[in-house]
Amino acid sequence: NMLQAMQKKVTEEAAVAEELHEKYLCYCKSSGGDLAASIETAEAKLGELGPAIEAAISKKAQLEKDLASHEADKQAAKAAMKEATALREKEKTAFDKEFAETKANHESVSKAVDALEKGMGGSFLQTRLAGVLRAFLVKNQEKLDGDRREVLSFLSGEQSGEYAPASGEIVGILKQMEDEMAQDLKDMAAAEEAAVQSYEELMRAKKSEESALTKATMEKLDRLGDISIEIAEMKSDNTDTAKSLVKDKAFAADLKKNCASKEEVYDEEKKMRAEEVTALADTINMLNSDDALELFKKTLPSASASFLQLQTTTASMRAQARDLVKRVRSKVLPGHSDTRLDFI
Repeated sequence: NMLQAMQKKVTEEAAVAEELHEKYLCYCKSSGGDLAASIETAEAKLGELGPAIEAAISKKAQLEKDLASHEADKQAAKAAMKEATALREKEKTAFDKEFAETKANHESVSKAVDALEKGMGGSFLQTRLAGVLRAFLVKNQEKLDGDRREVLSFLSGEQSGEYAPASGEIVGILKQMEDEMAQDLKDMAAAEEAAVQSYEELMRAKKSEESALTKATMEKLDRLGDISIEIAEMKSDNTDTAKSLVKDKAFAADLKKNCASKEEVYDEEKKMRAEEVTALADTINMLNSDDALELFKKTLPSASASFLQLQTTTASMRAQARDLVKRVRSKVLPGHSDTRLDFI
């Protein structure tokens, strides 16, 4: 019964070991497959991250270049507006001065004509307007023709006597000057209006340009911030993935080695269990034979043996059992000796 129990236990242990081995093989296969997939995914990811990081860095550099260009264009637009404003103010000052002088001269000529036509030439020469007109002609005498020089002579008092209205010569010259001055005033006003319009159009265009550049700058600053974060995240992801890949490859190599080693150990243990089961079966069959039974009967002590004679040590009992088994095997299976009986 003891040997049969041992045989049953060994068989059960073999089944348990087989089940555990199958689970371990399943673990090796599933873990190995998962690791292989993880390694493949990591390698593919690293292959994508590298070009993606380079592309993002290139975009970032272009954005920085664009921002520098936008800033330069904004400064140029501001400088153009400042320059245009300074020029406009200078032109306006010059216009106001020239227009005022021309208007004053035009009024002087008009009043001179009225006075001369009324026969008030002598008294007109004593007025402030005559002085203004005279100063104008003196200032521009190099541009005067012969007729206008006569007007200057008249205003300077170089002609004797009262002005004769019938002649109309001086009046005609003055009226011509009056018309020319009136036209000059219109031309000056038109030129000033055109200059103002041109300035305002330039300012609108430059302000619009500045506004567009400011908007573009803000948008690209946002994009620059986003892409900077994206680059940092991709670089971090690239580093983490590379580290994880190294660990996965190392673990995969260890797993392959350990699984192979475990397979060898299991095969050896399986072989030993099979030999043990065979030895137990052989021993049980041997002990159940008629020759073994007869030998045991002869070996057992008689009923008259004393209690003291039956005392023995465990070691001596094992030795006797082992010797008995060997003797039985020699009778039942002559010529066979198996050291696997040592388990008794």
